[in-house]
Amino acid sequence: MIPRRAPGFLAAVLASGVALAGCQALGASADEESLAAMQRSPQWRGDRFRNPRRAYTDLPRALLHGLSRAPDDEPGTPVPAVATDPAALAVPPPTGLRVTWFGHSSTLLDIDGLRVLTDPLWSDRASPVEWAGPRRWYPPPIALAQLPRVDAVLISHDHYDHLDRPTVLAMREWTNTFIVPLGVGAHLERWGIPRDRIVELDWWQATRVGTVEVSLVPARHSSGRIDPRGDRTLWGGFVLVGPRHRLYFSGDTGLQEDMRAIGSQYGPFDLALVEAGQYDDAWPDAHLGPEQAVLTAERVGARALLPVHWGLFRLAPHGWTEPVERVLAAAGCSTVAVITPRPGQPVEPEARTPAEAQRWWPRARWSTAAEKPVVSTADGDPAHPYPGPACP
Repeated sequence: MIPRRAPGFLAAVLASGVALAGCQALGASADEESLAAMQRSPQWRGDRFRNPRRAYTDLPRALLHGLSRAPDDEPGTPVPAVATDPAALAVPPPTGLRVTWFGHSSTLLDIDGLRVLTDPLWSDRASPVEWAGPRRWYPPPIALAQLPRVDAVLISHDHYDHLDRPTVLAMREWTNTFIVPLGVGAHLERWGIPRDRIVELDWWQATRVGTVEVSLVPARHSSGRIDPRGDRTLWGGFVLVGPRHRLYFSGDTGLQEDMRAIGSQYGPFDLALVEAGQYDDAWPDAHLGPEQAVLTAERVGARALLPVHWGLFRLAPHGWTEPVERVLAAAGCSTVAVITPRPGQPVEPEARTPAEAQRWWPRARWSTAAEKPVVSTADGDPAHPYPGPACP
């Protein structure tokens, strides 16, 4: 999604479409008690949450690029996703750590006896309405009803490609805990999730589910569901620390100094799920891009990287296989191992087989880092870029 607020006329048109459809997908605003907690956050300044360092977006170019196309930006043949076997997911992983990537940022994590879903999106579109918006390229590899019991659902922020109302509605009778950034709980409550199943966190705060500690950690991004005020809910990544394993999920983010602090406080990590797709030089501080995804895995101290936020929707003007191609190219200069499972394929990072590192995506056109660089700024000024990777 284009990471900053759309111009007023565009927001009004989209909001009108949602209203005409009778849709509650916009969510809800926080009540007085929740708003007071949000306003006590160090991240709340003025009338909204803000990144510690300014983020740069060239909004006119972002809107133009968001409507433009790139060669092979959608699959020309069916994506070879795997139909996930429910019986396989019901068996605990022998190593204690397993991840099943369903496309984009939706994964099922098995970590030290805990089952966790990240940013689950089972809808046909990443959109507030059913008749428009980015459409998924293949059905979910497994039905929600076929999943084993889930202990926790992590939501990194409230953009439509991460917080999906129909998926949340399907979970109303579940028993899981929802762990979300400040302000996001109001959406869930409006959609019928009881408050006692929702835990809201600020950056660096933690909660415990079973034997696993779950912490919300900083990300450099934004939030909003066609809200003209914008950024009235927080965004973040997550760290999971169990008795045997540690995992980092970046959420959506640009490069930031806190990544080193995350590694120092919680690392090293057995696995990092880092967003590597839906990038453009018009919004370099909202998404990492492939090279900075590898750099992020290095900075947090991850042994293995699974690139996410690609392979399901067209949200940016780049080839659909470009994120993984460029991640692998950048990893050639890194000690971080890259895991590239098919969508729907469960993998254990500590028991990897050659099949899990096989090229399953087709040969398609894509631009290299030299041809189409994406570099975050240090302070919101393109003239002051962050120091990047040692090699592309």
